[in-house]
Amino acid sequence: MPIAFTRAPAEIERKEPGIGGKPPVDRRPTGGGGGGGDDDWQHPRKGPRERLQRIRFFVFFALAGDMMFFAALVVLFFARQAGMHMDPRSHELIGDWHPIQLPPIVYLNTAVLLLSSLAMEFGRRNIFREIDVLEEWLGLGRPALRRTLPWVGATLVLGAMFLTGQVIAWKQLTAQGFAFDRWHTTPASYFFYLVTGLHAGHLFLGVVALVLCLTALGLFRRVEQRQIAVDVTAWYWHTLGAAWILLLAVLTVGQ
Repeated sequence: MPIAFTRAPAEIERKEPGIGGKPPVDRRPTGGGGGGGDDDWQHPRKGPRERLQRIRFFVFFALAGDMMFFAALVVLFFARQAGMHMDPRSHELIGDWHPIQLPPIVYLNTAVLLLSSLAMEFGRRNIFREIDVLEEWLGLGRPALRRTLPWVGATLVLGAMFLTGQVIAWKQLTAQGFAFDRWHTTPASYFFYLVTGLHAGHLFLGVVALVLCLTALGLFRRVEQRQIAVDVTAWYWHTLGAAWILLLAVLTVGQ
């Protein structure tokens, strides 16, 4: 009896599991169309990295507005230098801007602020150190936390020293005869008080942020939460350092 050979039917991948046969295979879509459960591959659940990038975006947006505020102070500085008044005797326009000598402690304060920014950057890098973070994920301890705490604490101390130095600078300027009142203040000294005072106010908020950051490092259990706390605080602190360098250059050279 002749034997008839028939072609085996092609195996078709089924969407739904049935009885017998080969179970359905989950495959990642390679483009075009798709539906049902394939949407889960296109919209994965956001992890710590995506959360950190999203928070950084909002922080950078807010810091950009802050830097624009300090840039407006610089514009106001040069606009105020062009101010003039009428001399009642000669009836001539005379400039009322007289440069002042900056207190020497201002430069020491600048060095302290730069050191604090460097310390904060070391703390930020340590909290993202891969080997230490992996150990924390595996529950082998908190090496990243131990490495970060001293640097954030040093930043807090240096920031408090900077604020103390600014108060001393104001007292030194007052001793030179430029007290902050309407009778003794010249336009140049008034601007010095305005610029340094506003920056000191921002830096005081940075000191508060450092205290909150240290508190968060002790309270937060998840390493990614501690990373976000340190990262946000560090970028705010670096921005204040950059703003101070800009303002100091204007006060030193711009006069």
